[in-house]
Amino acid sequence: MDRRPKVPESFTSSERGSRIPPWSMAIVAMIAVQLSNALSVPVIEQVGPGGTAWLRMCFGAAFLWLIARPSIRSLKGKDIPALLGLGVVTGFMTTFFLAAVERMPLGTTVAIDFLGPLTVAGLMSKHRRALVWPLLALIGVVLLTEPWRGSFDAIGVGFAVAAGTCWGLYNVLTQHVGDRFSGISGLSLTIPVAAVATLPIGLPQVIGGAFTWWVLPAAAGIALITPVIAFGLEMLALRRMSHTAFGTLLSVEPAFSVIIGLLLLAQMPSPLQILGIAIVVVAGAAAQRTGSRSEQPAVADPPVPANAGDAAARAPRE
Repeated sequence: MDRRPKVPESFTSSERGSRIPPWSMAIVAMIAVQLSNALSVPVIEQVGPGGTAWLRMCFGAAFLWLIARPSIRSLKGKDIPALLGLGVVTGFMTTFFLAAVERMPLGTTVAIDFLGPLTVAGLMSKHRRALVWPLLALIGVVLLTEPWRGSFDAIGVGFAVAAGTCWGLYNVLTQHVGDRFSGISGLSLTIPVAAVATLPIGLPQVIGGAFTWWVLPAAAGIALITPVIAFGLEMLALRRMSHTAFGTLLSVEPAFSVIIGLLLLAQMPSPLQILGIAIVVVAGAAAQRTGSRSEQPAVADPPVPANAGDAAARAPRE
């Protein structure tokens, strides 16, 4: 007879999830985000960036509710502002970014976009000298956009800057919401908000666009990658990482975007643009080289089913 004490399944699932390094979840999330952005380009040509972002949020909300089955009754009044804020920021971060991708190469857009979280990492640092790194990254962005060649797209840059601002706020709010809700239950509450927030922009573009039969399944597949898998992994990673550590790890995302843009969109950067990307990556890596969250914050809401968080962690491998 086995006299060993029985360990609850929920505990073992949590333990298995905690063995996955948070940096690995963040890396997979970054690749997934850039893959979904590249795959969104044909959809943007049909229903516009706003329509594409809105469809992604709608399908993402449906998938997340099926996976997490969040409990609305467990919400507390103090949690609502953060959930609403994260939802709005997420929706417009995606909308602004896709609007920039419509006008500029993926690698250039991500490099400009990256200034947002990099600046947040500098501001969150205990050392004010860390703010020099966003300035260095700005030099890399200038090399990427090459304004002296007359091909500078001010509107595209404006969209990318707006997306970067939302990205910086997204990182801060994602960690806060991730601290309050277990698994991906917080994400399942914010993505519907994102869908509602972007509806006034997205729905008219979908209705007035060149809508074809493959747009809906394509948007659904992209939504499964981002926001479901990518944002879910980011939220799980941010629960175990500091803002500065996560911001530092994000430094490789512009490089991922260049590689994916080259492979999927045939966007070949010039040698000077490659140097610009390298400068952005170095600036991001140097911004903060350490930072971890030694204690996991208490979770405010009742745990979601054990398989919800695990499913999000397993999804990229499956």
